[in-house]
Order: sequence, then C-alpha cells, then structure tokens
Amino acid sequence: MRVKESKRISFSIDDASDVPLWVQLRNRIAYLISSGYFEPGDALPTVRALASEVSINYNTVNKAYLGLKSDGLIESTPGRGTVVASAAAGSDDVQSQQIDRILQECIASCRDLGLSLEDIQKRMNAKLGSLKGMR
Repeated sequence: MRVKESKRISFSIDDASDVPLWVQLRNRIAYLISSGYFEPGDALPTVRALASEVSINYNTVNKAYLGLKSDGLIESTPGRGTVVASAAAGSDDVQSQQIDRILQECIASCRDLGLSLEDIQKRMNAKLGSLKGMR
C-alpha cells in the first residue's frame, strides 16, 4: 500500500460536551474517514504533530489513535507512520450501527419516561435547532 501525503485534521473542542476529549477527537477522525475525506492509504499526522496542531495533550491524541486502531480504522507501522486502513472503506457500516444503537437507546429511554414517538421527535428537533444556534 502506497502512503499518501498527510492531510490536515480540522478539530474544535466542544467544552460544553460531557464526551471526553479523546472520544471527541476519535469521533472526528472516524467521521473524516467514513465521509471519504481520508481514504485508505492516506497518512495521518503523527501523534506529536496532531497534538501540537490542535493544542491538546500528546496522551489524549495517542488514546484517540489507539481507539481508531482497535476499531480497525487506522494502521500504525514503525517507520511508516499511521495510515487509514484499507478495510476502513467499510467502516461506515460500523459507525452507522453504532449511531443506530445510540439512537435506539435514546428513544427507548424517552419512551420509558412516557413520551410518544411524536413527542420525542418534537423534542429532538427542538434540541437540534438549539445546537445549530450555538455554532
């Protein structure tokens, strides 16, 4: 596999989120892979370079990369660096399954509170609208 030149990773920390920083970064990179921004064989920045670029701790970036590696989205080879795994093309299915599971759990929790599907949809639309206003 030929290693392609490294692309930049745009990342903004969501300080209002309860999601740990390493998970935010992992999710952002996973999205960039599943959306096609990064393709199989594309080089990712080194852990140190990315930590410096986005001004976060080296260990935080390393933990995000380890998560991506265990998910099969990236491969690390000594002397070659970190690249998007060739199997990552099918990662969209894995991510879709994770999203579906999370949404299903959310809906089930709302139903447990006595909300109808229509109520859940209205509240979700209102929440998404408020989040769009924050950006």
